[in-house]
Amino acid sequence: MSSGPVVTRFAPSPTGYLHIGGARTALFNWLFARGRGGRFLLRIEDTDHTRSTPQATQAILDGLAWLGLEHDGDVVSQASRAERHAEVAQALLERGAAYKCFSTQEEIETFRESARAEGRSTLFTSPWRDADPAAHPDAPYVIRLKTPTEGETVIRDQVQGDVRIGNDQLDDMVLLRSDGTPVYMLAVVVDDHDMGVTHVVRGDDHLNNAARQMGIYQAMGWEVPVWAHIPLIHGPDGKKLSKRHGALGVDEYQKMGYPSPGMRNYLARLGWSHGDDEFFSDAQAQEWFDLSGIGRSPARFDFKKLDNLSGQHIAVMDDAALLHEIEAFLAATGQLPLTDAQKDGLSRAMYCLKDRAKTYPELLEKAHFVLESSPVEPDEKAAKALDAVSRGILEALTPQLQNASWTRDDLEAVMNRFAEDRGTKFGKLAGPLRAALAGRMVTPSVFDMMLVLGRDESLARLSRAATGAEA
Repeated sequence: MSSGPVVTRFAPSPTGYLHIGGARTALFNWLFARGRGGRFLLRIEDTDHTRSTPQATQAILDGLAWLGLEHDGDVVSQASRAERHAEVAQALLERGAAYKCFSTQEEIETFRESARAEGRSTLFTSPWRDADPAAHPDAPYVIRLKTPTEGETVIRDQVQGDVRIGNDQLDDMVLLRSDGTPVYMLAVVVDDHDMGVTHVVRGDDHLNNAARQMGIYQAMGWEVPVWAHIPLIHGPDGKKLSKRHGALGVDEYQKMGYPSPGMRNYLARLGWSHGDDEFFSDAQAQEWFDLSGIGRSPARFDFKKLDNLSGQHIAVMDDAALLHEIEAFLAATGQLPLTDAQKDGLSRAMYCLKDRAKTYPELLEKAHFVLESSPVEPDEKAAKALDAVSRGILEALTPQLQNASWTRDDLEAVMNRFAEDRGTKFGKLAGPLRAALAGRMVTPSVFDMMLVLGRDESLARLSRAATGAEA
């Protein structure tokens, strides 16, 4: 284990969007490095030329940017390092830790068929492992790692504990294909070593890979990183997260209008815990996060918890930061940008919009009263609330508001007195007032809307609603 600065990495394959599971892996690596003054690196594992695309790479970069997981240094392309990977394979060959294998695919398949028929292990045992180089034919070959045939490999994992794998369960892994291209398992080790990665935090579907990769580290005399293999994310039903559970890509959560701080908080809590703390800031997460807090069981994705945390983060977010995030949400969903007047109105209204919105669409729906220009067009429910009786109430109320000082206390006093004179309660007036001021029935309080809109605009809207005027 390295005593120097912590270096972690996130190494996705660019074959599609940034998966929510990958985003959590990136977050854990980011938190672990940032909390220790270390470095968080990004490597794109683009060696699969048929499936890797520039668009997918960009989708990963965009997803990380939205989540606020900034990486250190340049993005490393694994494909661009193929020469270096091949160089290490040659070095292992020269050390006697690897060998040239001339067995053909047909010979390997024949070996496996015989092994299956005889009930033996189908792990391929190459006849070239200890062959005299003088006997080597002039034919294509792969380079294989010489794996110890006895004893065991112990993965000392910070999440899974010590995992022991008998070396007789490991074959002589191919390092370099017959066309001279390196395999993924070699490339990962070389890149992690060259990038100075001290801690490999990744999904537990890579746990068995660690045993095979350790063979390369040890054969090269390199320091083995600290392993931490984290359980995968399951759906609410306990099955592996898939399309039927809902959104899988980080971009989908941005388009649903979740705030990035809420998403970071929720993903951090998905499989990691710090006592009973549910809601926390980035600074707290970086200070608290450690590998020992990661559970061994798969975490279950829960939209209700995500909604709850998102709402809490929206409520405490700085107004300017919130406005910036809302503008990014509108851009990501292809909606029209806010005008200067709408930004101004939204900023003034933010104090009465933040508390109960779990997502940006919810907040924007409640902000309808200040985002829409006059005349406000009522939706179906609001139109029903503006019946003849309600319009009569608004017509009688509006003149009494003309001389109000337009403070909350004074507006409340006028409204309550009006209701009392009519033998009713203010609650009965709220529906028509919401409909008149916002054209909606789900809004901030009537008083907040009136204060944000101001005297002239509020009275104009009430008058229009009272008379049923269109303009």
